[in-house]
Amino acid sequence: MKRLIVTADDFGAALEVNEAVEAAHRGGILTAASLMVSAPAADDAIARARRNPSLRVGLHLVLAEGRPLLPASAVRHLVDAGGMFRTDMAALGAVIAFSRQARRELAAEITAQFAAFRATGLPLDHCNAHKHFHLHPVIGRLMAEIGGRFGLRAARVPSEPAAVLRKIEPRTRWAPEAFTAPLTLLLRRRCRAAGLLAPDRVFGLRWSGQFAKDRLLSLLRNLPDGLTEIYLHPATGSFAGAAPGYRHREEFEALTDPQIISASREPSLRLGGFSDFLCGEPAPVDQGGRLAAMPYGGAMP
Repeated sequence: MKRLIVTADDFGAALEVNEAVEAAHRGGILTAASLMVSAPAADDAIARARRNPSLRVGLHLVLAEGRPLLPASAVRHLVDAGGMFRTDMAALGAVIAFSRQARRELAAEITAQFAAFRATGLPLDHCNAHKHFHLHPVIGRLMAEIGGRFGLRAARVPSEPAAVLRKIEPRTRWAPEAFTAPLTLLLRRRCRAAGLLAPDRVFGLRWSGQFAKDRLLSLLRNLPDGLTEIYLHPATGSFAGAAPGYRHREEFEALTDPQIISASREPSLRLGGFSDFLCGEPAPVDQGGRLAAMPYGGAMP
């Protein structure tokens, strides 16, 4: 059986992102979204999630290239002179690894973001980190430990099999895999030890921001058995803070394309959020074939 989670990252980053998330869930194949609780349009994202209870929403931890939830003075080892999280992730990662005070600040910020998510009243479907910073061993450990206190039951482990990508684009190269593989393996082991569900594979790393229709359709037709997550960055148009070169509008259009919707209805494929697959069962659907609404206050049993 093929089980698939289709996630939009950066929910709350801008109104254009939020519009795309809602439209792609209501009229496309999007099943989940990762919420930035301190982002400029977070309140709008939360309102949309509340009126679309079948959209599974998780926490997108922002610990780099964004604004902290805590005052800058409380996370001074993690921010720049303007009070924003640092963008030099390698250097910031070293600070986190070697500074006890930085790790205390990091733990406080992660706790604050989980608490802010809980305050929304939305069920916590999953957790991951902006730029996949949770591959950092300290961040991954804190995400699992702190998340457990807030009911976290699933997380993304960004492991992308190049062999599947090469079926679609034979000349695909995947040099970063050798560097990240040990970190990915450690994160997977940590999630397993914490009892967290993680997908068998994740697509969106090599083609980040470039998931136009042809790629997404080919990927759906070449999905392996097991649990897969595909993550995208849809938006209805350009917005402040958009990543250079990202084809946000094309990703949104792909998610709502009739051919892709048809491919997602293949009998051996089940779509859902992380919470829908916690017990390995197909996602429940209503009479119209859509995901059933999840009650507020917790994940589905």
